[in-house]
Amino acid sequence: MRILCLALAASLTACAVGPDYQRPSLPEGVSAPVFKEGADWKPAAPGSVDAVQPWWTAFGDSRLNGLVDEANRANQDVRVAEAQYREAQALVQNARSALFPTLTANASVNRGQSQTVLGSKLGDSHAWSLQAGWEADIWGRARRAIEGASDNAQASEADLAAARLAIQAEVVSDYILLRVADTQQQLYARTVEAYRKSLQITQSQYRGGVATRADVELANTTLQSTQAQAIDIELARRQAEHAIAVLLGRTPAGFSIAPDSFALTLPQVPAVVPSELLERRPDIAAAERRVASANAGIGVAQAARYPTLALTAAGGFSGAGFGPWFATPDRVWALGAALAGTIFDGGLRASQVEQSRAVFDASAATYRKTVLSGFQEVEDNLAALSLIAEERGVQDGAVRSARNAERVTLSQFRAGTAPYLAVITAQALALNNERTALQLQGRQYAASVALIKAIGGGWDTSQLQAASGASPMTPSAAASGPVASTNE
Repeated sequence: MRILCLALAASLTACAVGPDYQRPSLPEGVSAPVFKEGADWKPAAPGSVDAVQPWWTAFGDSRLNGLVDEANRANQDVRVAEAQYREAQALVQNARSALFPTLTANASVNRGQSQTVLGSKLGDSHAWSLQAGWEADIWGRARRAIEGASDNAQASEADLAAARLAIQAEVVSDYILLRVADTQQQLYARTVEAYRKSLQITQSQYRGGVATRADVELANTTLQSTQAQAIDIELARRQAEHAIAVLLGRTPAGFSIAPDSFALTLPQVPAVVPSELLERRPDIAAAERRVASANAGIGVAQAARYPTLALTAAGGFSGAGFGPWFATPDRVWALGAALAGTIFDGGLRASQVEQSRAVFDASAATYRKTVLSGFQEVEDNLAALSLIAEERGVQDGAVRSARNAERVTLSQFRAGTAPYLAVITAQALALNNERTALQLQGRQYAASVALIKAIGGGWDTSQLQAASGASPMTPSAAASGPVASTNE
């Protein structure tokens, strides 16, 4: 009992070996007041981008909302991430089990014959026992293992949030492509009808001797090439529809979205400062938690250098038949303590410590790289939103001019004062400019989606279980509770 009490006191008061975790140093610019491309990025009425108000609803399309909600529930990549998170939670409990004693039970029944002076004797023997064993965590090896497993569980939880965010963004992006294709099809339908009327006019003029056979063939060529382009737009739409079906966990054969006009609202994304990005991006949070786990691994490796103290206890009964089991002579018990340590291992434990430090350094470098990549994505999409908006303004002016030129040239052609080649040129110019304007609109909305994803959508590190207020030696609560749901 004295040995047991001393071991308990030692394990409860001992310090865990290894360095306490500190977040790695970050690249310059993290504490900047604004992003480089976001100096003038101050929307007047920014929409809500948080977990309470799912970010995709800011596009104002109920059909899109239903698609994203279904993807959150049924996407296979999300289910993989959920399973990996549950696995990480189980590993936390595995690590925690090292703090508690193990208790095993044994029971046996034997029947045998033995020789005595009186002759052979046939008899039964019965035995049962309980054995308990416990290894005192004097050097904090088990606690460091719990710390590392908890950090890994939090990283896995952030991976789950990142998987959800990626799927949500992909569904929204594919839906935008599909609606842009719908609008392009409407444009081509109007253009094909206009070209068909131009062909009829040219044929009438040819019969009247005003136009040449070359004009008729040119009008027919223009009509057919535009019809071919419309078919290519249909291919792009179908592929976008198929991609959405797979994201929703469905087969493309049983899924369809009815054509509709482009009626999405461009969301106003709230501005964030660079330092907030560290808390808003799940991939950055996951990388940082893996650094913390690697830091705990150093403590686990260092604790292996020190001896272990194991306490054992056993008790039970053994005898012939069931009657004597509780008789004093048949009772058995044992208590023991073992102190074991490696004297020489050829540098094995030292190399394991160095290996753990190398893993920590690699994790820290990965974390810094993830931060830099996150900053680049935000800057890229801020620049894209700003410049595409400017480009759309110029392009809209080009569309208006091209439409006016087409209308004037067509009137002159009908009056016989302009050749058909001028009409074809004006019509092609108008079509190209309108198609470019639609493509720019799609790119602008896609950049908006990419920016929302780049700033973490509606996620932040407060959603990690036991992420706030946890000291380096406090086990995470990630092993208990349901799977967290992000942006649902």
